[in-house]
Amino acid sequence: MIRVSVLALAFMPAAAVAQGAQTFALPAGCEAFVTNQQASCTVSHHFTCEGDPEGIQRRVDLDEDGVIYYGAIDHETQWIESYHPLTGHSEFLMPEPARPASLSELIGTGVNEYDFLTTSPEFGTTRYVGTDRLTGETMTISGVTLDRTEYEITAYDSSGNQIWSSSGREFISRDWRMFIGGESRIVTAEDSWESDDTPVEFLFPGDPGFLSARPKYGCGLMMSALPPTTILPATQAKETADDAI
Repeated sequence: MIRVSVLALAFMPAAAVAQGAQTFALPAGCEAFVTNQQASCTVSHHFTCEGDPEGIQRRVDLDEDGVIYYGAIDHETQWIESYHPLTGHSEFLMPEPARPASLSELIGTGVNEYDFLTTSPEFGTTRYVGTDRLTGETMTISGVTLDRTEYEITAYDSSGNQIWSSSGREFISRDWRMFIGGESRIVTAEDSWESDDTPVEFLFPGDPGFLSARPKYGCGLMMSALPPTTILPATQAKETADDAI
């Protein structure tokens, strides 16, 4: 089973942001390749680190108050592990998924159905079942061409009870081999709400605002507080099932 060190890295960059830094400081040995400013008052930085297994990518998300998510995916966009500072909980992919997430299958056939388990020291085992589909549409943002997807995902507890479900429209980058957030609807037993993590601009090394610690778009709008089990960016509703909202 692949294990990467997201948790060990979680607090060093967060401290710099808390002190009012304008640029997010990656740990030593890590290099960012793109910053994604989203419509939801969130900025994401995608990066790789020396010593990680081949194909591992990491992501950190920040809102107006600082870091809200750390995560890692593999070459097939399987959500390997994540850490959620707002709740203090972490999740790890369990080995031998019943149906692993596969970006290659999605690109090759237009559909990927997945069924996998994660384990969390705080919440125990969670099962995620869902489907991604390519719609055939594309969108270009900051010169980057993205493929539009549609998705449905449901999370179950260890007893088989539904915790939450989500559906919406996201994007994939074939070149970066990752999902990128879009419009989502999330439903729990107590509530439902919508989010829009659509990218507004991508920034690259050398661009003004690259690795910015401050989101630029959609800030100051009223946003619903998320229950602890659903603080996951819907971008990778499968990576985290993204921030997953």
